[in-house]
This record gives sequence, C-alpha cells and structure tokens, in this order.
Amino acid sequence: MKTELMDSVESKSLKSKVPYFEVGDVVDVKCRITEGVKTRIQTFSGTVIARSGRGMNETFTVRRVAGDEGVERVFPLNSPNVVDVIPLRSGKTRRAKLYYLRKRTGKGIRLAQRHSSHTIAR
Repeated sequence: MKTELMDSVESKSLKSKVPYFEVGDVVDVKCRITEGVKTRIQTFSGTVIARSGRGMNETFTVRRVAGDEGVERVFPLNSPNVVDVIPLRSGKTRRAKLYYLRKRTGKGIRLAQRHSSHTIAR
C-alpha cells in the first residue's frame, strides 16, 4: 500500500527519457554546475561501478582516474542537475558492483568490450 502511494507521487517527478546503461559501461555524464549566478554544463566521464535504489532514489556511481588519483561521483539519476547520460562503450562484467576496480591501476582498470546495441561511435 505504502509503496503504491509513493510510486504514484514520485512518478510525476521521474525523467521521461532515461538512457539505457549498465554497470561496467563507460559514460559521459553532463551535469549542470551553478557558480554564483552563472550556470554551465560540465562533463564527467568514467566507468559506472554501481547502481542502486529505485524510483526517485536511484543513483549511479561513476569512477575515473584523473592524474594518479581515482575520482568517484555519485549521481542521482532523476536529478534536474544531471542533464544527460551518454553511454560510450559497454563493458563486460559478471558483478553488480565493481568496487574491485578501486585497487587496480593502469591497463587493469579496462574491462573487456561487450558488443551490444547501446554503444555509440564517437
């Protein structure tokens, strides 16, 4: 009962078009950044290492290596600040969470390519 009520209220705030991407995919996340009175779109690209939640609470974690530091950001999927998620490359995985990538460096971070329909050529 409570779930049905919550779903009906949340359905009005959900995004209508959410792109298809999975854990292991390399994505570009375009997010809106507000600095003072100016707003701009910033792209954060990396590998999706986790997805969790459902409905309005659904989030995904993107990890990239900048310099020698690993950087992770958690994005709410239905946030108005997340403008777009563009899947670039699909990765072959056998796990739901890829936290083991945190210990890897260099070429060990790369995942095998999965040939699927949601990869786009640059």
